[in-house]
Amino acid sequence: MTAPALHLAGRLHSGETTLIDAFDLKLPAEQWSVLLGPSGVGKTTLLRLIAALPSAARLEGDITACDGAPIASRVTMMAQDDQLLPWASAVDNVTICARLRGERPRPDRAKALLAEVGLADLAARKPSHLSAGQRQRVALSRALYEDRAIVLLDEPFSALDAMTRHTMQDLAARLLAGRTVVLITHDPAEAIRLADFAWILTRAGITPCDLPCSSPPRAPEATATIAAQAALLQRMRLIPATVAS
Repeated sequence: MTAPALHLAGRLHSGETTLIDAFDLKLPAEQWSVLLGPSGVGKTTLLRLIAALPSAARLEGDITACDGAPIASRVTMMAQDDQLLPWASAVDNVTICARLRGERPRPDRAKALLAEVGLADLAARKPSHLSAGQRQRVALSRALYEDRAIVLLDEPFSALDAMTRHTMQDLAARLLAGRTVVLITHDPAEAIRLADFAWILTRAGITPCDLPCSSPPRAPEATATIAAQAALLQRMRLIPATVAS
């Protein structure tokens, strides 16, 4: 599995409204790229376009992999909502995408992934008997089961409490190493912790963020991490709110 760099260029529109003006963005291979910005600016839309999913918005431009190969078959996506089937066990939820494609599921592999995220004893449980953090671990296992080179994360940890969120961040950083990861977040602290590269999206375009020199996941209590978080928060406070259209 080779994880490619991604190239996004053009303008993003919703109807007659320009969500993001002219941009030219390269998301490096095998790195965590984090996108921040006000609600409604088009962050989730960009993820959906990368994954070739239906979207009401349109891109006047291109999204390509820098190795020239098609993107859609190499992408998996994890959202804020764990999107687990309530009537299915954890192990069956991990293999659901493969079964929907008509492939023979591999419960042994699914159980191994659940064990990797600390749910070895809960493989038979249904979502209603799992905590929010445990359900997100199942969703992470499902993304890992797909074994795709490109992983898109749409605020997957935002609904979790602080300690569970930090645990999931560390877990995702370890298990998704070597893949091209694109994370959307509204949280400057999360961005600073996890990003190899980070950008702020606004209607005027896309601009890079300054990050500490240390490698992610960064210690939240480190002086450089705290200073970078404060600077990023201050910068984001100056961005006008965007109304979703």
